[in-house]
Amino acid sequence: MDVPYDLGSYVRVLKLASTPSWEEFSRVALIASAGVALVGLIGFLIFVVMSFIPGGP
Repeated sequence: MDVPYDLGSYVRVLKLASTPSWEEFSRVALIASAGVALVGLIGFLIFVVMSFIPGGP
């Protein structure tokens, strides 16, 4: 894998990067938190089902 080591490529990336607006940030945060909550809910449901099965945790 070739990784560029020249400083110019890093400066070019930093020039293209921008701070997201509050609307964009809040939308990304909402989607990410919904995904975390969904994964947690699925894990909790698996735990509940496994606790009713004999020999479970």
